[in-house]
Amino acid sequence: MIKHIVMWKLKDRAHGNTKERNAQLMKEMLEALNGRIPGLIKLEVGIDFSKTDTSDDVVLYSEFMTEKDLENYQNHPEHKAVMPFIMEARTERRVADYRY
Repeated sequence: MIKHIVMWKLKDRAHGNTKERNAQLMKEMLEALNGRIPGLIKLEVGIDFSKTDTSDDVVLYSEFMTEKDLENYQNHPEHKAVMPFIMEARTERRVADYRY
């Protein structure tokens, strides 16, 4: 099994929205991908409530059976459609992919 984790720090304002609103929109857009992309077993998105200097604002946790499934997810048109919104809203991105 492959685990794919991404964390983002968001701009205070983007798309005419606050950071908090963009975090909620990201959560809704990403979680809407569940059941829509072959090979995506599970995807969940969390919004940080601790608001510390070292915390990120949004985290994505997802599972795939194979690396090829992860690659297919990353290249899927529905996933790619969400990316411009996220790229405009974020200041930083961290990612970790590992086998479990």
